[in-house]
Parts: sequence; C-alpha cells; structure tokens
Amino acid sequence: MLLILAISFLLTGTISFYHFKQENEQYHEERLKRKESAVLESIKYFLRDQDITDNTDSIVSLFDTKVCDLAQINGLEINIYGLNGNLLIASAPYLHEQGIIPTKIAPELMERLYQTSDQVLRRYKTDTADFLSTYDFIRNYQSKPVAIINLPYFDAEDLSREDLRDFLWRLTEIYFLLFLGAGLIAYFLSNYITGSLQLIGDHIKATRLKGGNYQLAWKYKDEIGDLVAEYNRMLQELERSAAKLAQTERESAWREMAKQVAHEIKNPLTPMRLNVQYLEKSIQTDQPEKLKEFSESMIHQIDTLSNIAAAFSRFASMPELRPKLFPVSELVKRVATLYPEHNVEFKALDQELQIYADPDQLIRVMNNLINNALQAIPEGRKEKVVVSLSRENQEALIEVCDNGSGIPENQQDKIFEPRFTTKSSGMGLGLALVKRIVDGFKGRIEFSTKLNQGTCFKVYLPLSEEGTETRVS
Repeated sequence: MLLILAISFLLTGTISFYHFKQENEQYHEERLKRKESAVLESIKYFLRDQDITDNTDSIVSLFDTKVCDLAQINGLEINIYGLNGNLLIASAPYLHEQGIIPTKIAPELMERLYQTSDQVLRRYKTDTADFLSTYDFIRNYQSKPVAIINLPYFDAEDLSREDLRDFLWRLTEIYFLLFLGAGLIAYFLSNYITGSLQLIGDHIKATRLKGGNYQLAWKYKDEIGDLVAEYNRMLQELERSAAKLAQTERESAWREMAKQVAHEIKNPLTPMRLNVQYLEKSIQTDQPEKLKEFSESMIHQIDTLSNIAAAFSRFASMPELRPKLFPVSELVKRVATLYPEHNVEFKALDQELQIYADPDQLIRVMNNLINNALQAIPEGRKEKVVVSLSRENQEALIEVCDNGSGIPENQQDKIFEPRFTTKSSGMGLGLALVKRIVDGFKGRIEFSTKLNQGTCFKVYLPLSEEGTETRVS
C-alpha cells in the first residue's frame, strides 16, 4: 500500500513539475510581451510629433540617447535593428561583443517577422546564457515600419529556476506530510485487518469436529463481518454434519450388533422348539397337564426370542425402497381402520394429496406410530388416538396424537435412538426404524409432548405434483 502511495506521489509530482514548468515559461513569455508592448507605447509616445523614416541615420540620431533611458526605465536591455536586419543601436554593446546577442537578425527570423507583422518570440541558448528574446517593428505615425526593436529577457531562466525550486520544496513538504499520514493510516488499517483475519484464522485452526466450538461476534457490516458470518454459518453446518455423522455411526454400530444378535439368537431357537415338541410327544408321565403347560411355556418363550431376533434382523437390513406415486389419504385411512377395538380416529383435511414413496414402508411407519400411541396410554385411562392428514406448504403432514403419559424432558433428545424406550417391554427399535424410513422419503419427523396429557408425532413428506416423480435415493 505504501509502495502504491509512493508511486502515485511520484507520478503526481512529475506531472505537477512539468505542468508548473510549462505554466512558468508561459508566464515569462507573456511578461516579456507585456514589457515589449510597454516599450513600444513609450516609443510611440516619443514619436508622436516626429517625422521619422526608415533612413538609418535618422533612426540612429533619434534613438541614440533614448535607448539607454528606456532600458533603464523598463529594467531590460534594448536593441534596435534596421529593416535590413543590421544592428543600429544597443543599450548593452558588450552583449554583442561577447557574441551572446547577434549583430544581425537571421534571415528566417526576418522572413517570419515580415510575414506575421507582429511580435516574434525566440529562445536563444548559448554556452554562457539561456534567454528569451522578442522582435517587433517600430512604426511611425503612418504605421509604416521604420526599424526593428529587440528585447532580450535574461531574467526568465533565473526566475524560473527560483520559482520551480520554491514550488518543488513546497510540494515536497506537502507530499511528505501526506505520505506520513497515509503511512500511519496504512499501518493501523493493515494491523486492524490482519488482526481481525488472525483472530478468525486462530478460531478456524481451533475448530474441532467433536464440538466445543463457539461462534464469533462482529458488530460492523463490512468484509470482515461477511467473513465472520460465513464462518458462523460454516460452524452451524459443521455441527449439523457432526451430529448426523455421529448418528450414522451409532446406527451403523447398532445394525452391526443387530446382525450378530439376530444370528446368535436364531441359530439355537429352531432346534430348541423342535426338541420341546418332540419331548412333549415322547415322554410318558403321570401328569400330562404339567408337561403340556411346561412345553407351551417353553415354546412361547422361544417364539418371543424368535420375534426379537426378527426385529433385530429387520433393523439391521432395511429392505430397498420401491417408491411410486399414490394418494396418501387412502393408505393412512386403511391403516387407521385396522384397530377397530381401539378408539383410533382418522381425519383427512385434504383427500387429494399425492406423494412419491414406498407404500409398504409407509404402512410400517403408521403401524409403529399408532402402536406406540396406544401403548403410551396408561391403564385406567380411556384411550384416544387421532390420526390426521393435512397439507402444509409443499408437504403432506401426517399427525398421530394420543392422550398418553407424554415424554419426560430428559428423554426427549434420545427418543429416536435405537434401543431407547419408555415402555417396560420392547426393544426400542420402532421409532428408530420410523425415522430411517422417513429420512429415506426425504421427509422429516418431529414431535410435541406434554406430561400426562399426550404426545403428537408429526411426519412431513414432500408432495409430488401429478405426473412428476421426485426420485428417492
């Protein structure tokens, strides 16, 4: 930034230098012309009553004593040439003797003077002098040229150097102050920016997937604020991804364990069942009723273990989804009517809703939710389960509400985890299966609960317009 400032100052100074030099030269040229006009006015006033011609002798005799007076009055040297370009009178003859001012006007200058009939300005450069010089005609009362006047201007270069020196010194002082101020501003600004970026960099380095991160606060709406907002958004995405990854890892571990449990349980169950049945038929006893009671109890326990193994097996390997477009109202109503002995009520606020999903898996979702709702109602309370279907924005909303005991606050975060259950019996896999299926439909499941009043599970499924199918991976 300081380098850019230095370059800009250098360019500005260079441009200002040349501009000032040009303006200064123009000023001195105009000054010389004004001096020449003043001298010519004086000569004109002097010749007002004189009958002067271009005769050389008359010009010399007329101006011989006046040239020095005019030169002294106006503060510059005066030379008078004849119309043929030869020098006639000089207020400072030594300038001609030293060869600084020519004794004869150059032919091209004479030609230009006759062509323009006006002031002609020319710059002379020698080894010892650098000066401006102006030429013009001296005219009589009839406006006829009778001689040529020349005014050399030696002060132009000296004055230009002095003025330029003063200008450059002032410009240097101003630029030094500006550069110093800009340097201080650049220093504090760069520290401010790099300090903010360093702070954000330290937080990014300290970011961990396992958590313990906290968001940054920035009170200004600038580029750093945008960066902080993006970092905070990234942190939220990271926390969601970490939570999803942890959940996936837990489910994966449970599926692996479920496979092993199902395998270990299933292997001995079938021979055990066959052996019990064979034992019942082959053993002769005085108390056949007790034997039958024992065998039935053992077979019941074996069937229970078989059901547990089957449940673990289903959780471990979910069948592949086979989605299709269908009206959801008909399916939900059909599942709700499968519980005639219970008070299960169905309400459909919109009969035309269609979704693209696997109807068999949706049936499993509804069965699990309704069964959980019925099992959540304590004994002695008149059961009431309401299944409703409605539309919310671009989603179909299925609600299953009960008047059960509700879910305690300390258990609400674990409600969809495998093996978690609020019932005294069961394996806690039902809601975990429901969530997996709903996630497979690109939907979501939520719940609201109040202790001793009941719980409502809400399943949101994306709607599909008729004739379009949104693929479910």
